[in-house]
Amino acid sequence: MDPQEAAAQLLSLTGLAFSKMHATGNDFVVFEDAAGDRDLSPERVRALCDRHLGIGGDGVIRAVRSEHLVEGRELLAQDPGAEWFMDYRNADGSIAEMCGNGVRAYAHFLLSQGLTQMPAQGLRVATRAGVKVVRSSGDGYSVDMGPWAFIYPERAQAEAMDSAVTTQGEGIARPSLSVTMGNPHTVVALPDAAELAELDLTAQPVVEPLPANGVNIEYVVPAEPLVQDRIAAISMRVHERGVGETLSCGTGICAAVVATRHWAGNAGDAAQAWAVSVPGGVCGVRFETRPDGAEHVILSGPAVRVAGGVLG
Repeated sequence: MDPQEAAAQLLSLTGLAFSKMHATGNDFVVFEDAAGDRDLSPERVRALCDRHLGIGGDGVIRAVRSEHLVEGRELLAQDPGAEWFMDYRNADGSIAEMCGNGVRAYAHFLLSQGLTQMPAQGLRVATRAGVKVVRSSGDGYSVDMGPWAFIYPERAQAEAMDSAVTTQGEGIARPSLSVTMGNPHTVVALPDAAELAELDLTAQPVVEPLPANGVNIEYVVPAEPLVQDRIAAISMRVHERGVGETLSCGTGICAAVVATRHWAGNAGDAAQAWAVSVPGGVCGVRFETRPDGAEHVILSGPAVRVAGGVLG
């Protein structure tokens, strides 16, 4: 970002109180705008997220009371407990439907700032991907991420692969599987940790077919053996749309587990829980089947408030 433009955008936010948060290294600038009065333009988001000229982050999260946003009012009418809306923006200023690490960080922000309390039934957070229920857990917070689905279900079921991903520096298109967690993901399996470490994710990988709103790309390596003591383990790196490579991606972790379980067949079904190692730490994933038959993905992991400050 141009230094003068960044300075101008940050000057327009003078007096803004913010927190710097992260969840397994996926970091965010979070602030309260309860009445939804602040204009969170793409330019302002880019300035806040700039790691040299701003605060730095993979995204910006604005805490707005649901009643003050159109999307929030619609969810509030269905679920009166969803009082706070997580208005999430990627580092490039684009709007994202959901962020699994972000919702844990957001819940921690609301609780640590005294904006809400943790109900016995869990904290209900309104997002563009619906209402998410956050609960305290041993390592931080768990989030019901809702049901998963294949983006191209017929091909996924028939062939176990539905897309192809070409990564910078590689002359081959790798087969992959596309999963939605409220936002789109394409998952690629790699043979070993060395190949995972050597990936060049400084440029946007090419995905064919490309979902209409872009896609996050996850590269995974299953442990060998995949399941031990009913815990399955995988390692992962991710390239997020609108951001680039990040140290973690909550919805991407969920999508990677869905894809790996599908590929593993009976071995994957034997796992009670999954441990996913990303460059920023480890998150847990498990599945719960609801009375209506829908299978929900439960994501768990830490959330940390690193610092707070006031712009200007």
